[in-house]
Amino acid sequence: MVTEQQLIERIHKSDRKAQQELYQRYAGTAMAVAMRYLANEESARDVLQDAFVKVLTHLDSFSYRGEGSLKSWVMRVVSNEAVSWLRQRQHFTNCEVEEALDEPDEEPDVGSIELEVLQRMIEQLPGGCRTVFNLYVFERKSHKEIAALLGIKENSSASQFLRAKRMLARQINDYKRQQS
Repeated sequence: MVTEQQLIERIHKSDRKAQQELYQRYAGTAMAVAMRYLANEESARDVLQDAFVKVLTHLDSFSYRGEGSLKSWVMRVVSNEAVSWLRQRQHFTNCEVEEALDEPDEEPDVGSIELEVLQRMIEQLPGGCRTVFNLYVFERKSHKEIAALLGIKENSSASQFLRAKRMLARQINDYKRQQS
């Protein structure tokens, strides 16, 4: 298998097959990242296409730091494109859920739930909650960074994250009860 560094070198030499290989290597994971934010396959495909165009046109600005760094960078570009897409089309001031969401009785154990099931649960979160949750959990952004990215207040980010967490906990607990 070709290393990331070899792939980058070939792309710098305008090797079309290397560009195609880059896409084939990372498109599946990138699509999963886009779907985590958008929960709409058509929109996710648009974001994926835009992200790979950016990756190929800005590869000169990428700083290789060892095997895996290219994949990480590509996923970050996809995440940024998804957030940009959402920011252009949505408002993030409210999480569109009932205010009276009580704290679940206990923190659910997500270790026993299949990744695909958990992914579907995240996709079912309202847009604002889903976006904040993804940025906080998967991208490890602070609420201050999320607020700046989405044009919301820092405490709005924190409250949307809390609501998302509560909604997911409820979904997980319901799922586990149904499985018993």
